[in-house]
Amino acid sequence: MGSHQTDNIVSAPPLERDRAIRESYARDASGLWLVPDAVARPSSTDDVTELVRAAARDGFAITPAGAQTSTTGASICDHGVVLSTRAMDRIIDIDVDTRIARVQPGLLLGDLQRALQPHGFFFAPDPTSDQECTVGGAIACNASGPRTLQYGATRAHVNALTVVLASGENVSVRRQHLEKNTVGNAAIHEPVDWFVGSEGTLGVIVEAELALMPLPIREIGLGIPFPDETSALAFIAAARTSTEVAARCLEYFDAASFGIARGHNDASRSSAGWSVDPGTTMVYAEQSSPDDSIPLDAWIALAEQFGANDADVRVFEGGAAIREARRLRHAVPAAMHERAAPFLKLGGRRVSTDWAVPYASAARAVAMARQHANTAGIDAGIIYGHLGNGHPHQNFIARDPGEVLTIEAVVERTLRDVIAMGGTVAAEHGIGKIKSKWLPLQLSAQQISVMRAIRHALDPDGMFAPGNVA
Repeated sequence: MGSHQTDNIVSAPPLERDRAIRESYARDASGLWLVPDAVARPSSTDDVTELVRAAARDGFAITPAGAQTSTTGASICDHGVVLSTRAMDRIIDIDVDTRIARVQPGLLLGDLQRALQPHGFFFAPDPTSDQECTVGGAIACNASGPRTLQYGATRAHVNALTVVLASGENVSVRRQHLEKNTVGNAAIHEPVDWFVGSEGTLGVIVEAELALMPLPIREIGLGIPFPDETSALAFIAAARTSTEVAARCLEYFDAASFGIARGHNDASRSSAGWSVDPGTTMVYAEQSSPDDSIPLDAWIALAEQFGANDADVRVFEGGAAIREARRLRHAVPAAMHERAAPFLKLGGRRVSTDWAVPYASAARAVAMARQHANTAGIDAGIIYGHLGNGHPHQNFIARDPGEVLTIEAVVERTLRDVIAMGGTVAAEHGIGKIKSKWLPLQLSAQQISVMRAIRHALDPDGMFAPGNVA
């Protein structure tokens, strides 16, 4: 790539070089602080195309960004231009007959869901930050969330994309949905999949066609306290294999994270308050149905087998109540952000993992993660999240750069064991800049070479999102 400076750009769309504006795009949810050379805020595909062509001509880098909720530093940069898609936030079309929505990348997922509801549809991917993250960002990191257990991650729900490539060419790629295909290697069969999860490294997504699902007739959430972690994780494993219940999500809260959720619950004065012992853990489960049949009694009976008291179980009936329950879940990472905030200027930050193992190994992996922290003499932080998928989040608070290094050393030891269990270093938040050093733990040199070859074929000069992924 040529010079990353933007001073000599004459014909590109307007770039913001004011220090205050650049600093407003210098931080995402990772806790990193990287100030770009300039900020672009295009409002149309033509604006994006013009900017990309200028970057190719003048040799500066572009890092695409949505609402900058990335936990890995993927949406920030310390050279080149941050290209914010937030002004491209239109719903172009909702086709109720084909169950398709065409949208721009800057649309917030929460706004999309609200627009779909009167039509009787929803978009299945549901990252915890759905009220704050964009469609483009969700596609860029193949976002998932609690409902991934039933519906899968974002990739499965993206039918087509329009992307501006490094050449300035606008290309449209569409999923074929073929049952049989023997043309070439599997890696090249679906170009849509090149861009889903690419973290801005292959081009700028300017339009997406999304597959929709009909709203369920009935849906319930269950908040089920358990006396300890062992009981809660055993219940999750049993719920995965049960023929009596069909979980849409299985979310775990350890004692510390359940305490955060209860505190939020008390503050909101919800009717779903708990009065439980401080060491209690909790599993939040959901099930939905195309009719009115949900086996609530079977859920309670299964929970009781693992030590739950049916008097402590809270039932969230219907969409509004479930949204309130989801706010309890969102309170956990939000509280950890708040706890980390005083240390950001000192070089500290929240250190968050998103590794995953096969769900049957989840309890062993969580115990192992706690042991690594204990051996290093540090607090194990909090553990919560998508244990139904074998995917917890372990959150630490580092107060300074030295503690960041100590915690990351513990995380690396954990990841090595996770890989040995057949797991992954990143289940939903992508690699970004923070986790790129751990990519070789999971991928072979050949796999990384193939990934880099695809990137080189689409962006030979490394214009897009330098530092992301690999």
